[in-house]
This record gives sequence, structure tokens and C-alpha cells, in this order.
Amino acid sequence: MRRDFCDGVGIARLLNATLVLPKFQVAAYWNESSSGFSDVFDADYFITQMNGFVNVVKELPPEISSKEPHRVDCSKRKGQFDYIEIVLPFLLKYHYVSITPAVSQRRDRYPKYAKAALCQACYRALKLTESLEKKANKLLEAIPKPFLSLHLRFEPDMVAYSQCQYSGLSPTSMKALEAARGDDRKPWTGEAARIWRNRGKCPLTPNETSFILQALSIPTNTNIYLAAGDGLMEIEGLTSIYSNVVTKSALLSGEDFETMHGNTKAALDYYVSINSDSYMATYFGNMDKMVAAMRAFKGLYKTLFLSRRAFAEFTSRGLEGKPLMEALWKAHKDDFIKGRGSALSDCFCEFKL
Repeated sequence: MRRDFCDGVGIARLLNATLVLPKFQVAAYWNESSSGFSDVFDADYFITQMNGFVNVVKELPPEISSKEPHRVDCSKRKGQFDYIEIVLPFLLKYHYVSITPAVSQRRDRYPKYAKAALCQACYRALKLTESLEKKANKLLEAIPKPFLSLHLRFEPDMVAYSQCQYSGLSPTSMKALEAARGDDRKPWTGEAARIWRNRGKCPLTPNETSFILQALSIPTNTNIYLAAGDGLMEIEGLTSIYSNVVTKSALLSGEDFETMHGNTKAALDYYVSINSDSYMATYFGNMDKMVAAMRAFKGLYKTLFLSRRAFAEFTSRGLEGKPLMEALWKAHKDDFIKGRGSALSDCFCEFKL
């Protein structure tokens, strides 16, 4: 949601349009009702910080508030000319458009004024609400220091979406996984499954994750904050090796945690991760890209993405034990020593804001 919103700011500046603070369609992520911008972010602070970059309003003006927006699918748009030539005419005609964000933006093609607006939004203007930031700081203070924030993705829906097969899962995990797969997410089989896995498409299990951490000589007494969603499967594969693992549900009081929505829980993980001593991720998804970019922007370079492809390739060759650990160390060595991996700012800020 943060990524799509930042893209929306850049597009609004490209079109010289006024941006209306959005409602987040959280049902697509957490099976909850929609959530307003102000439920997560400080709207007044955002509007003030964006002054001079793009005009932002909380609500539509009365003369068009009763109208449905003209919806424009921007999922195929890649650069400034796409938006100016195709989206702008609809904006001029209908005065109010709602866009479907693009899956892959070419922000490097934006003119500097649009890049500046996008950078300001992503890295300066988005601030959590006062109450949520207070809760995030409370969580941050409760985590034993120093600590590693680990974004581990092995929830049933995530594994089902990957269409990967796993052997040795517990009956409980298999039941949850079958329910998440339904009829339209059947796993690959045979040679197709092998090729898919060797392309790095399969999420690392907690057990595989702990093996890679050991290959990188991460001490087993390391304090680890588990930045993960609800329902993580096979977590014992990690906690049986790394015993100092803490979660937000354990550190926050039951009442605080139970009343929180999925997007506010994710905001806590994001806040902790951009302020952790180091950050590792088993996937390279939207949160990982945003966290890595913000950490790079803040000068925090202890960021690493564990390689699913390397693990799959080495195990498919029959490597195990010490030879597998040595191969995994070599695969991660350069990124591990540099301490930043692919953590480059996603919005190429080549100017002072």
C-alpha cells in the first residue's frame, strides 16, 4: 500500500493534479474492511510536508464528491508519456479519476519534478499517527538489543500462491496449506516443479532459513525480532535453533494487539525493521523493497536478502551439511560483507529535497 501510494504521488505530480488521500483496500491483504489513510499515517503532517511538491486534500470538493470517479487501469503504464498521453485526457474530461497502480513503474523515466514529489512522499512525508508511532516505539524499546529483524514469509496463503511443493510439513501445516490452495492454486509437479524451485520461486521454510543463518555464522543466541504475519507455519524450524526469537504479539499487551488491524500490525513491523540493527528477509517482496530503500536512505546498510535460488540450486545438486553451508556462504558473501545487498533507494534521489 505504501509503494502504490508513493507511486500515486508521482503520477499526480506528472499530471499536475490534486491528490485525494485514499482509502486502503485492506480486504485484499487481511480480509478486513477498508481503512482510511489517517488510520495509519499522520494526514496533516503529510499535507504540510508535500506543500510545494503536490497539492493534497483529505476529501473531495463538494461539487464532485457525489460523483463516482472515472476509473483508469494503469497496470500497463510504465513511464511519464503513458500517463500524460492516456490518463491526462480522462482527467481533463471527468475532473476526477481513480487509478489502478502499475505493477512495474519506470520511475527512472520521470522528470525530476515528479521524482522529487515521489521521494518527498516516500522518505520525508509519510509518518505514522502519533498513537501508532507511540506503540511502535514501545515495541522497539521492548526488544532486547542489539537485534536482527527477520522478515520471514511462510504463511499458508503465501506458500499456496507460490505453487511450490514441500515435503515433511506437519499435518497442521498441510491442512492450512490445502485450505489456502483451494482449486485454483495447485502446486507444480515433476520437472516443472524442479525448474520453478531452481528459479528461486519457492519461499524458504523456517528450517531452511535457520540453516542459512548458521551458514552465515549468525550466532544462535542472536536476538531476533520476527517481522511476520499471523499464521506462520513450521516456526519451530527456526526457534529450535535460534531461541531468542520475539514477536509483536508476545511483546505487546493482549488488549493492544487484539484490537489492531492487519495494516497497523504491518506498520509496526515496518517501523521496527527500518530501525533495527540489521535486517534480513527471506523474500524480496514489496515490504522488503520499501524497508531496504528506507534503510539505505537513512544510512543503515546492514540489510540482506537470503537467496532462495542459491539454496534451491545447491540442494538440487545434492549438497548438504558442511558443503552446503560453505556454498551458501560463498553465494551470500559479497552482499553480507557489504552489508546492504540490493538495498538501493527505489526512487532515484539525485537531488537535495
